[in-house]
Amino acid sequence: MAALRTLALALGLTLSGMHMATANELKVIVGGSLTALLSELGPQFEKASGHKLSIHFDSTPNIISRINAGTPFDAVLVPSDVFRDAAAKSHFVQGSIGDVARVGFGVIVRSGAPKPDISTADAFKRALLRASSVASTPSSAGGAYIAKVYERLGIADAMKAKTLALPAPSAIAPTVAKGDAELGIFLMNVFNAPGIELAGPFPADLQQDLVFTSAIAADTKETDAAKAFIDYLKTPAAIAAIKAVGMTPG
Repeated sequence: MAALRTLALALGLTLSGMHMATANELKVIVGGSLTALLSELGPQFEKASGHKLSIHFDSTPNIISRINAGTPFDAVLVPSDVFRDAAAKSHFVQGSIGDVARVGFGVIVRSGAPKPDISTADAFKRALLRASSVASTPSSAGGAYIAKVYERLGIADAMKAKTLALPAPSAIAPTVAKGDAELGIFLMNVFNAPGIELAGPFPADLQQDLVFTSAIAADTKETDAAKAFIDYLKTPAAIAAIKAVGMTPG
């Protein structure tokens, strides 16, 4: 019996060691507007895989700088704009790059406030010019596209004066809900806070989806764990979560 207990203890320690060896910490860089999505998907992946995620959320310019500076990471889920930077793109396993989700742009108002007509480009332009303030996150891929829309409408200078620049997309909806900005403009998946209402998406001729893409770092030492994370983003559970935050898979 003593021998059996010793064997069982040894086997238990061996299995425990095997579990610890496969439960790795994965450093993942994620676009700032995906905070809500990863708060749902992150714990699901950790539970399913046994790996632990260390997530760094940031804007596209900062993500590019972070990657090119050689900051260690294992995988990313970021705006596709990151891969347009040749230096940043060289840091990834090229065969691992794939689109995960996409979402368009919209406008929000405080709950109960009048909703402006933004159904056409001309109506959208008038609504923006009439607004006293507009909350957004200019230092991001989404903000860069919004700036191009302003230029296209010929109101870039006027919008600079009334834009309330916020450091993170997740701050836009609460800012509008508190009445600190009349309108909020950004990707529609970040408009998930109480106290706001969607005025509508951008007019069709001004609308453009922002695509979020995943990839594995070329120099990662956690290739299997990184691949497991990328693969998880394509599972039915992940697709359901993507749809639940107002995004389109793929």
